[in-house]
Formats: sequence, structure tokens, C-alpha cells
Amino acid sequence: MPRKLRISKSVSANSSRSAALAIVRRLQRGGFSAFWVGGCVRDSLLGREPDDYDIATSALPAQIEHLFKRTVPVGRKFGVMVVIEGGRQFQVATFRAEADYQDGRHPERVAFGDATADACRRDFTVNGLFYDPVRKQSHDWVGGEADLRARIIRTIGSPAERFGEDHLRLLRAVRFAAQLDFGIEPGTFAALKANAAKIKTISAERIREELVKLFRPPHAARGLDLLRQSGLLDQILPEIAATTACEQSPDFHPEGCVFNHLRLMLQLLPADPHPSLSWAVLLHDVAKPVTASTDPKTGSTHFYGHEKIGADMAAEILQRLRFPRKQTEEIVKAVRYHMQFKDALQMRKSTLRRVLMRPTFPLELELHRLDCVGSHSQLDVYDFLVAQAKQLEQQPEIRPPLLTGNDLISLGMKPGPALGALLAEIREKQLQDELRTKGDARKWARGRIAKG
Repeated sequence: MPRKLRISKSVSANSSRSAALAIVRRLQRGGFSAFWVGGCVRDSLLGREPDDYDIATSALPAQIEHLFKRTVPVGRKFGVMVVIEGGRQFQVATFRAEADYQDGRHPERVAFGDATADACRRDFTVNGLFYDPVRKQSHDWVGGEADLRARIIRTIGSPAERFGEDHLRLLRAVRFAAQLDFGIEPGTFAALKANAAKIKTISAERIREELVKLFRPPHAARGLDLLRQSGLLDQILPEIAATTACEQSPDFHPEGCVFNHLRLMLQLLPADPHPSLSWAVLLHDVAKPVTASTDPKTGSTHFYGHEKIGADMAAEILQRLRFPRKQTEEIVKAVRYHMQFKDALQMRKSTLRRVLMRPTFPLELELHRLDCVGSHSQLDVYDFLVAQAKQLEQQPEIRPPLLTGNDLISLGMKPGPALGALLAEIREKQLQDELRTKGDARKWARGRIAKG
């Protein structure tokens, strides 16, 4: 980090930044104070390009509506408006102080105030910085710049009070520390651990949003570590917490317990992974603690059927966290089939091709690679599957079935179970390269039908 904090030049040409600057300029020309606030200031000072820009102002909601043509009152009673500028949405909020948090998430009372009060009601010092992009002046009323330099996550004011106001801040503290590769100030971390159980009062959707951000590379492994150290893992994902006490056979898993295995895999995630990969990694061995058994003769530990039970457990966890149905289904399939790959070298050609043609195969393949490099490091099966997948890509004629039910009916077969069985047999022969063309398939089918 540079000694002198400054707004990064790397974002000066960003169109989102230009639109955010235009909003601040218009508010100031209208006679109001206005600043960029929070994460966009923090990230810019760290030399990162902000994902979005939030604006705080002395203007009230009605005054914001008067100044801008397109607004959405997303939280009018809290002074929160969305301004649409340059085709983008920007949150513009009136300076406020908050009080009387009754549900650990939302204030019962809001009082509009000044910029200093607004800074002091925020969560962490590094998120409490204000920047005037018109005058190019930064304002730090909470000690955020010093904590940026020290790479520390610290609550603004009393940690117990900040976490008591909004229990989601417990998880956000961990997420920011992992995302920024910062430490957590000891007092803040102590309060986090003491209040970890309160995270259960937060909606599953909110928790999922934070976890999805937490388990992104390159900080996913550290995110898992901080969840465990803070006690939040026991509260949010107790099934994963149980893996810390689940030892594995050193012959196949020199890394030790299942938790260590998961952590290594998260550490090795590619830079731009499949959206479901982190969760497939986290959940692929989730059933090992409940399926562990020891062979009395050899002393070896086994986890028979963990992929089947794990698929059911993964489905329950993802539903509990309100994951979208389609994503839940693909993660569950990756968990269910992850042990199948070990037999790939011995599979019939038709079976292997069915595996390669599964819609979830790319996700399953990357999960398999990480499973290997996060344990025994043997990639012979992975290399074989990659080669087979490339070969299949060069044979697009294999993907669609040679014949349909209508084709068999046109050959004189009646609808029913026998028709479905014959179609399956034809498909098997196609995948075995025993039938290669529609003509071959029709001729073969005609003979079978004639035999009755």
C-alpha cells in the first residue's frame, strides 16, 4: 500500500465513476453536501476498482427527487433513494443517525443529521470514509485511513454495540477481512466470537449473499478459516464444522482431516471458477463425518456411501440457505457423482460417454481436479477425462439419439414400455459405436421388431 492514500487513477476513466461524479456535482450545485462513501472510497484508496459507488448527502428524499429525473424510493423513510444516471443505479442516502435496533438488523428510528454523524453510525472504520470527488478531498472522522494502512478491520465505536445493532455485521467482518486480506482488531474479534450465535437471527438470503462473496477466490480458504475461528461456522454450517474432527486415511489424504482437504481445495480454486464450484468443493465430502467407519483388521477409515448421503445433505443445506433451485440441482449432482470418476479408466465406452455428456460435467471435472490436487495429487484420471472430452467434441453426431419414438412407430412398433426399452438399447449401441448412422439404426431396429 502506498504511504500516501489517494484515489486510484485506474478508475478515472470508468463510466460508473463518471456517472457517480455527475450525481455529486449536481447535488452540490443544488446547495447540498454530497460525498462518495463506504466501499468505493475504501477500494479506491487501496488501488482497487470499486464495484459500485454509494453517495451520502444532506439532501432529503424529496429534494433528491426534485434534482434527478429518474429515482426509485427504495427506503424513503430511511432516507435511501436510488438515482438512475447513465443507465446505472446509484444509492443516494441522506445523512442519518440510527437508533433503537429491535431485530438485530433494522433501526426503529432514523434521524437525519450531518456527515459526521452519518460516518459514526456505519459498521467498520475502513467503510466510514467520505470523499468529495469534485473538490478531491477526503474526510476521515472514524480513523479509517489509519486502519487501512494497518490492514485492520475494526468496528466504529463499541464492537458490542455495532454487532448488537446489526447481526449481519458479524459475518461482514469476516468477509471483509478475508476479501481484503486484513486482520481483525482483537476487541472486535472478541466481540464477534461472543456474539456469533446471533447470526441465526439473520435471514437465510442475507447470509447466503455474504457467504457467496466470502467463498470467492483468492480469499475463499481464509474465509473458511475465519468462519471457524470466529465460531460462525458452527452457527451457519455446522455440517462443515464437523469435518474438523473427521480424520482420513493418510494413504489417500496426507493433508489430514476433511476440513484440511476442503481448505486446500478452496485455496487452489481457479481465478474465474464456475459459479457453483466453491459450493461443490465445500459440500462434496459433507457426509464423511456421519459415514466414517474403521476396518477392525487394517485400522483403515472408510466412508462408504458418503457421496449419496452427501448429496441429500447438500440439498438440505442449499435449500436452507435459499439457493436458486437450478444451482442447487447442479451442486447436488456434482456431490452425488464425484466418486464415479475414480472408475473412469475401467468404464464401458457408453457409460463414459454418458458421463461426458452430462450438463454438469464441466463442474464435476473441475471438482475432480481440485479433489486430486488437494489430496494425493494424482491426475491420471483427470488427464484421461480431458482427452476423452476433447475427442467427444470432435464427434458431435454422437450427442443426439439416432432414432426417436416416432421413428420406431413408423417401423410398426406400438407405443409402450417395449418401445422405451428398444430406444434405450439403440442408444447404448450408438454410444458403443455399434450403430453409427440413422440408416444402420433403422435397419437394426426393423430386424428386432420383426422378431417380436
